[in-house]
Amino acid sequence: MKKWLVPIIILVIGFFIVSWGIGVNNEIVELKGEAEIKWANVESSYQRRNDLIGNLVKTVQGAADFEKSTLTDVINARAKATSVNINAGDLTPEKMAQFQQAQQGLTGALSKLLVSVERYPDIKANKNFLELQSQLEGTENRIKIARDRFNKMAGKYNIFIEKIPNNLVASFRSFTKMRLYQSDAGSENAPNVDFKF
Repeated sequence: MKKWLVPIIILVIGFFIVSWGIGVNNEIVELKGEAEIKWANVESSYQRRNDLIGNLVKTVQGAADFEKSTLTDVINARAKATSVNINAGDLTPEKMAQFQQAQQGLTGALSKLLVSVERYPDIKANKNFLELQSQLEGTENRIKIARDRFNKMAGKYNIFIEKIPNNLVASFRSFTKMRLYQSDAGSENAPNVDFKF
């Protein structure tokens, strides 16, 4: 019996280590999967904004004397923003920066468009334009919420894979940290508002 005691103890310890490793691996897979779903929601929110912008541009194009360069900037920025997509499993810092830059370009062009519209009372009074503008505002809120939810889930995943001893399983299985969505450059500064009457 004594000669079997050591192999039995080794088997029991081995069984517990393997069971623990499988449990940690499954938890990592689940957290990563949830973060990827949250990223898909971020992209979906941006796609909704892109769709609304297309309709907004069509509405504004109806005004014969509207500034063509402003519309062209929005159309080009929208095309660039829709061309940049990232697989949630491959959120490298470079790809995330490229995605954010494309979205910032579209946000800037859209802001310029909305400021330009202020000079056109007939567009501002257009029911379709007002409805689209309202939907865009709501979509911007959805985008922020989706980004916050992604960051929360990705942060939870990142913390879990860095904790000891979880990091052993994460390293063995090549799980890496997910890049979080960063605020836009310059967003830490309050905008300078100059009211001229």
